[in-house]
Amino acid sequence: MTDIDDRIRELVQHAYERAPAVRTLMGEAGLAHSDIQGADDLAKIPVLSKDSLVEIHGANPPFGGFLTIDPDDLPRIYISPGPIYDPQPPPEDPEALLAPFEYIGIGRGDRVLNTFMYHLTPAGILLDEAIRACGATVIPTGPGNTELQIMMMMALGASGFVGQPSYLMTLLDKAAEMGMGAGAVPLKKALFSAEPYTPSQQARFEGDYGMKTTSAYGTADLGFIGYTRAGLQGFCIMPSIYLQVCDPETGAPLPAGETGEIVATTLNKSYPLIRFGTGDLGALAPAPQCEGQQLLGLYGRSGDAIKVRGMFLHPNQLKVAAMQFPEIKEMQVVITRPANRDVITVNVELYEGADGGDLAEKLGALAQQAVRLRIDAVHVLEAGAIDPNARKIVDEREWA
Repeated sequence: MTDIDDRIRELVQHAYERAPAVRTLMGEAGLAHSDIQGADDLAKIPVLSKDSLVEIHGANPPFGGFLTIDPDDLPRIYISPGPIYDPQPPPEDPEALLAPFEYIGIGRGDRVLNTFMYHLTPAGILLDEAIRACGATVIPTGPGNTELQIMMMMALGASGFVGQPSYLMTLLDKAAEMGMGAGAVPLKKALFSAEPYTPSQQARFEGDYGMKTTSAYGTADLGFIGYTRAGLQGFCIMPSIYLQVCDPETGAPLPAGETGEIVATTLNKSYPLIRFGTGDLGALAPAPQCEGQQLLGLYGRSGDAIKVRGMFLHPNQLKVAAMQFPEIKEMQVVITRPANRDVITVNVELYEGADGGDLAEKLGALAQQAVRLRIDAVHVLEAGAIDPNARKIVDEREWA
């Protein structure tokens, strides 16, 4: 039996005994913990979707019955779409979580701009902790204030950047406008997440600016799942996660190399999510070139949720806003990306005879509050313009 088989067997037994939600889910499938003796047996457990997780948390707040430790031992609690109150359990192997940062050489002597948000979402502070654990110094800027960030970068000699690649593009464009070319910019190391990292961006950062970069794939529920390495396709998977790629309809694991839904099992016993369906599509490498698993790439979404500006946008979030307006018959969100920036447009169709009035302004404000993302425009369309059977979120972005 392999190490991963041992870890999964121990995880499932621990979760079955201490996490009521896991015991219930397995019981509904006719399973006891003794039925799971290794990785291959995980397929017996049904995939847990994000929507199901939201329902379970709602029925048993605040942690849905998944937490196996005393809540008073939690260092932090976050909120993610649903809403779900995500506990941040203590890591079982803190050193292993530093791999993406160590790969790009973050360490003592580096000063790192951390442009992720520090409030509500886990990205900012978790990356802050990892950077400091590597021995580097954090400059906790958060997003925005581009000219101020450039001033800090230059005055403090910042050698590292963590954030979205599109924001680094914005920062470098602005620096160039201010007369600071590639030779003047001190940044030499960058870790990205929350959106795709395109070949054209990589060519600029690594070719023109001489940076060493990596892109990390993760979710609010799972944390970092994997990260990229030069010369390897896709992502090297973190040792705290075990992945399967499954048929989106049946949940059955697919052979390596085939595309399906990415299903993750966290190996942290404090908050065990077992067979959690991410909604992302991907494929596992038949012959991994990493120490553990290798995910060949992300190929889209299997469900109705998509990631926008680093946050997942779920149709259920929008329903909360739409319910305040009985005159709305249909609603659809369209995501576009002109000028390297995500734009969210909400289209609505009203019942016959309904008066739109100031609906657009009010709906925009409520939708923004519900999804915690800026709504760029709200359009009231003519009757019949929105197909009731169409996807509620349409992603029309093109990544150059």
